[in-house]
Amino acid sequence: MDPILKEQIEDTIASVMHPAIDLSLTTLGMVKKVVITDDTVEVIFAFPFANIPIANQLIDSVRIPVTNLGAKFSYEVVIMTEEERQRFLQLEASAWKGNQG
Repeated sequence: MDPILKEQIEDTIASVMHPAIDLSLTTLGMVKKVVITDDTVEVIFAFPFANIPIANQLIDSVRIPVTNLGAKFSYEVVIMTEEERQRFLQLEASAWKGNQG
């Protein structure tokens, strides 16, 4: 893959924001790993709990811009470790869009 396109994909994924938390999915640890090989981008999502209601929305928020850049998209979903979940919950509490200051 062209290094410029690879960088665009990485930047695009890094800039995807959570719909209800004022942080990116990457910062929250929800995009755990990105592997770019040839023309395929594989993303490993880590969710704090199984069956979160917005899972498909979160996956699509990464899939759509990646495929718009011309790459193939595949993904895997894992559940966060307890340590990752605690970090996520702390970030969620501090950056929840409903918070007033």
